[in-house]
Amino acid sequence: MATRPQHPFEGAGAPDHAGAPRYERAADLDSALRRLAEGGWTPLAGGTDFYPARVGRPVRESLLDLGGLRALRGIAAAAHAGAPAWRLGALTTWSDLARAPLDPGLGALQQAAREVGGIQIQNQATIGGNLCNASPAADGVPALLALDAQVELASVRGVRTMPLAAFVLGNRRTAIAADELLTAVIVPRRSARAVSRFLKLGHRRYLVISIAAVAAALDFDVDDRVVQCGVAIGACSAAAVRLPVVESALASAPRAQLGERFDALDAASAFAPLAPIDDVRGTAAYRREAAAELVRRVLAEIAAHPKDAR
Repeated sequence: MATRPQHPFEGAGAPDHAGAPRYERAADLDSALRRLAEGGWTPLAGGTDFYPARVGRPVRESLLDLGGLRALRGIAAAAHAGAPAWRLGALTTWSDLARAPLDPGLGALQQAAREVGGIQIQNQATIGGNLCNASPAADGVPALLALDAQVELASVRGVRTMPLAAFVLGNRRTAIAADELLTAVIVPRRSARAVSRFLKLGHRRYLVISIAAVAAALDFDVDDRVVQCGVAIGACSAAAVRLPVVESALASAPRAQLGERFDALDAASAFAPLAPIDDVRGTAAYRREAAAELVRRVLAEIAAHPKDAR
């Protein structure tokens, strides 16, 4: 006799006894935060990381579905700490980001948005979920690091912000507390002369986990010299990292000399923050070489970007 197939949420909706999982769709942010304050709830955004990790077995966690919180989705110009910024709601999808009319200085983030899986994933996956999942190969993290992004975290205790570099701690580890939600990502706005670029290396062009990924974000003064610089590498450490030696070398450089400044660096010191591993996608040595080449190519693209392009 055929048996009834087990529903992935076996026991969902039942009272929370004997460890039975629960499911609830949050009606608004306040109710979501109150639920998290109770403990025992796992926030669910797009689910594109959550469900693939549980293929073939029932969901055991009690899920708090955030999909109805429209207030956490959207892109808006806003002030942060008295300076102009872009506020990206945590439930903003990668498709939203890719299509938004953002500043040219956020080009790296929009390029990364188009590399997050296929179009179906981009339509569902959220920027907040990508950051909280904290995969070492997450495509969005290097771009946001290079752009000096901060994250906004909310709980019933209040709201706090922190640099993304302090939020992502390692492989699947973040600084978020159990009762907190990541509610927004805040990206400073640069001048109209700012340019950023993102490149990744994989075994094929699309639908691939990065072997190495690079983002560079540079702003220039009226004389076309670098006044602000961020360079970040993903998939070559437990968490994406900035390259301070490279950034210092590019400070005040004329746009035409970006490649020359980079090539003059000692590679060992320039890439000291990296800690690549050997795995099925590539060796540690290959990742280091790939990262250096991607930085070189990204800087060449920025150097070729016309000064008057707005």
